[in-house]
Amino acid sequence: MYYGIEPFFWLKLLLVLSIFGVVVYLYKSMIRKFLKVEKKKFFSYNHINEKHKKIDWAIRITIVVCMLIGYFTNVLKDFSKGYWFLETYFLLLLFIIITEIATAIIEWKYAKNKNAYLFTIFQLLFIITFMLIMFATDFFGMIKG
Repeated sequence: MYYGIEPFFWLKLLLVLSIFGVVVYLYKSMIRKFLKVEKKKFFSYNHINEKHKKIDWAIRITIVVCMLIGYFTNVLKDFSKGYWFLETYFLLLLFIIITEIATAIIEWKYAKNKNAYLFTIFQLLFIITFMLIMFATDFFGMIKG
């Protein structure tokens, strides 16, 4: 019996991530045109103002501290008895949700284009829905545990 990583795992993972990236890109482009929101720079913070910058960094630091606490807490426990809410995947999902909600609130209050917050909310809802579908279907059967 084979207990390692199944053959072609990395190829399947690359395919799943590529599909995810293309679908998110197409969705964002469509919603951006519909709401008339300008494109943000790729891999930049895009802070609206100093208040947004401070809130964003506070969230980032808090998540990193939680990850460190979670790592040391869960490593010392039996695998089946670890805390799920301190697992990296959960904290990363939480980080995405909290930062996007904070961004949407700041955009709603301070952005020049008032549709920017709608774009952020639609983007967040789409990504969460897509990720839940992917995990619920084991990536449409492409990755089996």
